[in-house]
Order: sequence, then structure tokens, then C-alpha cells
Amino acid sequence: MSSIDDNLDFKLDNIQKELIMTNLDEDGKLSCLKAFKVARLIGRKPKEMSAITKSLGLKITNCELGVFGKLKFQDPKIAVYNRLKENYSGHKKLECKILWDEAQRSSLKAVGSTVKNSDIDVVHCQLGCFREKKGHKVHHESKS
Repeated sequence: MSSIDDNLDFKLDNIQKELIMTNLDEDGKLSCLKAFKVARLIGRKPKEMSAITKSLGLKITNCELGVFGKLKFQDPKIAVYNRLKENYSGHKKLECKILWDEAQRSSLKAVGSTVKNSDIDVVHCQLGCFREKKGHKVHHESKS
């Protein structure tokens, strides 16, 4: 999976690199949640994290919304699904940030479980990992 900003050149100092390395899981990967934390710690934007980790030969794993990784999810929450459908006019593709914002009403696990087990696709990863789910065509839409 390529990141959005593959061609950016990141200059990280040793402290920044150490902060990344000390937050890796037992498989040597950076979880989605820790990637947000590390971005804050190293003073970078979350959307740069995919390219940063890739430049270091590392991977981001365990998307909290179930797009990639090995997290286990519960059954979908119909109330969350219905709220998403109502608030976003039945859109089948919702941006990662919208879903994280929705999680403030319930929980990230409830939203992730609902998305993972529904017809909703996550687009525009906040960490820069993808624009659309792997296997889906990327459609660049202009925003008005």
C-alpha cells in the first residue's frame, strides 16, 4: 500500500527517530493509534506518518476502523450505522476523520466494528496510508 506522500523527503533527528522506534509493537510496526501519538510527539502532521514510517522501512498497522491490520472487531452497532447514514445522506464512502469524529458520540471500537461489518468504505486516511480502501479505484474529486 503506497502512502499519499511517498515522494516527500523527511529529515528526522535522532530524538524523533527514537520516539518512533520506542512506540513500535512486538512485530516492529506502528499501530494506528500510536502513529497519531508519535506524530504529535515528533511535531509532524498525522497525514505525514505513512510516508515517514515508509522512509524508515516501517509499516503502520491495525487501523482502528478496520481497513487494514489484525484488530478484532465486535458486531456492528445499528445505532451507529443509522446515525452515519442519516447524517451523511446515505454516502457509502466516508472520510476517516468523519468516522473518528463520530466515535466521540460512542467509541472508536463501536464505529470501527460498524464500518468493518457494513457497506461503508473509509476514504482519505488521516495518517496518509490510503485515499481509498485497497482494491478500490481512486477517484480524485474536487471540493467546492
